[in-house]
Amino acid sequence: MAASGGGSGRQLPFNFDDPDVATKIACWSAGRGLSLTNRGDQMGNPRARDRASRIYLGFGLVGLAAIAAGFSTTFFLPMYRGTFVAPAIVHLHGALALSWIILLITQSSLVRAQSTPLHRRTELIGLPLAIGILVTGVLVALWAARRDYPSQGPVAASLMIGVFTTLTLFVLLVGLAILWRRWPDWHKRLMLLATILVLWPAWFRLRHLMPWLPRPEFWLAYVLALSPIGLAALYDRWKYGFVHPVWIYFGTAIILEQGLEVLAFDSPAWRSVGMWLFQTFA
Repeated sequence: MAASGGGSGRQLPFNFDDPDVATKIACWSAGRGLSLTNRGDQMGNPRARDRASRIYLGFGLVGLAAIAAGFSTTFFLPMYRGTFVAPAIVHLHGALALSWIILLITQSSLVRAQSTPLHRRTELIGLPLAIGILVTGVLVALWAARRDYPSQGPVAASLMIGVFTTLTLFVLLVGLAILWRRWPDWHKRLMLLATILVLWPAWFRLRHLMPWLPRPEFWLAYVLALSPIGLAALYDRWKYGFVHPVWIYFGTAIILEQGLEVLAFDSPAWRSVGMWLFQTFA
């Protein structure tokens, strides 16, 4: 099945059983008028075969550093001093989130080492791990809302919404990445995008190290946290000639959705939803 591209005569194929689907969509998106074979030789195949790229391993290490720095004052140092008090679900959520970054680093290292069979076996834990992060993250958000409501009021309830939406999008991206694992250029970019999305709490907690920074929810949790999407798109443009559809469509959608959350946070409508969630589940 195909959808007409209009007067240009180009077509966008929607048959995802076609092993060349990623290349075909990239050709259609580029709109350069190149044949499938020509564009595939220039873009689709090099992307799929790009085993030595350091961007995925590099971002995994950056994510690890962000976690270490962001949670240093609120988790790691209090844990070391014996002053951190929280239920077991908080520790479980943190362990699962850290495991996700370790999984990204491990998978990237396996691909670079051309250990494809082991990479494919270990990737199967990705979706259960992502679901575990979602479930524990929601439970932690409910616990935090109950803890903070006496001092913060409805703002504590409003904070729950972003956790629900972001972690749900995270799991959807991971699910798509695993579903489309036959197309490595789509698979690895979706996994990277999911990781970018789930790391925002680490970037946001850098505010404790930069108390002078105005509006940290914008500059840290939005601009800094999502800037890797733009950097990855520029990397594609530099290395392959144009930007992969994952960054054009999925990346743009994430930037817009997260931007709307920043704008709508604690508005009357947002607060109403937050209070409903708090009164129903917390």
